[in-house]
Amino acid sequence: MARFMRLDVTNTLLDTGILPLFYNSDVETAIELVNACVRGGARVIEFTNRGEMAYPVFTELVKYFAKADPSVILGIGSILDAPTAALFITSGANFIVGPSFNPEISRLCNRRKILYLPGCSTENEITTAEELGAEICKIFPGESAGGAGFISAVMAPCPWHRLLPTGGVDATEASINEWIKAGAAVVGLGSKLISAQAVKDKDCDGITAKTAQCVGWVQSARGMSIFSGVEHIGLYAHKSDPATLSAWYEQTFDLKNKEGNSSFFVSGSGS
Repeated sequence: MARFMRLDVTNTLLDTGILPLFYNSDVETAIELVNACVRGGARVIEFTNRGEMAYPVFTELVKYFAKADPSVILGIGSILDAPTAALFITSGANFIVGPSFNPEISRLCNRRKILYLPGCSTENEITTAEELGAEICKIFPGESAGGAGFISAVMAPCPWHRLLPTGGVDATEASINEWIKAGAAVVGLGSKLISAQAVKDKDCDGITAKTAQCVGWVQSARGMSIFSGVEHIGLYAHKSDPATLSAWYEQTFDLKNKEGNSSFFVSGSGS
C-alpha cells in the first residue's frame, strides 16, 4: 500500500524538479543508489521494472526505507499494464511510471489516489491522459519526440500541462536549463545521472554531488536560488584545497565566495 497520497508525491516532485531513475538487481547496491540521490536533494526516486528480480528488489527497497528514512518516496517505472501496476502498488509503490499511456493503469491509480505518470509523445496523448486524471505526463522518448522544442510548442496553447521529459536529458547545466526554460515541470534523469561506471566504481559520493548540481540547475533555470534562505556557510578545509572546495560550492549552488583569514565563506542572498 502506498504511504504517500497522489498530491503529496506530485507536489514534492514539482518542488524538487528532478526524478532520478535506475534499475539494479542487487538490493544493497540499490539502497546505496537511492541514498546517494536523497543526499543530493532528490526525495522522489523511480526504480525501473527493467530486469530480473526487479519486483523482489523493489519490495526490499520499500521495506528498508519505510524504517530507515520514511521521507523517501519510491515509485516504479517501465510499467506497461494494469496487473503489473497493481502488483507493485501492493508492494508499496507510491507512483507508477510507464513508457506509454494505458487507460486501465490510469483508472487503477485513480481508484487508489496514486500518481500515474504515463508516457506520451504527442499533444493528443497528453490531452487524453489528462482527461483520465494524469497530473504530470512523461514525455518519452524526450529527444525523439522533438526535444525541448516539442515542450515549448505544446505548452504555448496549453500552459496548464505539467510535463516530465525523460530520454534526452543530460545531467548538465546547459541541458537542464534548456528543458526547464522550454516549460518542463520536472526532468527525468537515468544513466546520465546514475551512470554504469559510477555504479561499477561505487562512486555514491559522485552521484550525490551530481544530483545536488542538477537540483540546483533546475532551481536556477526557474529563476530561483537553491540557498536563497542561507546567509553563509563557513568552509574549513583540512585536507583538500580550500580554493577548489569553495569554487565547487560556488558553481554547484550559485553562491558567492569571500575569503577570510583562515577560511572561505560562501553565501546566498539571505532571508
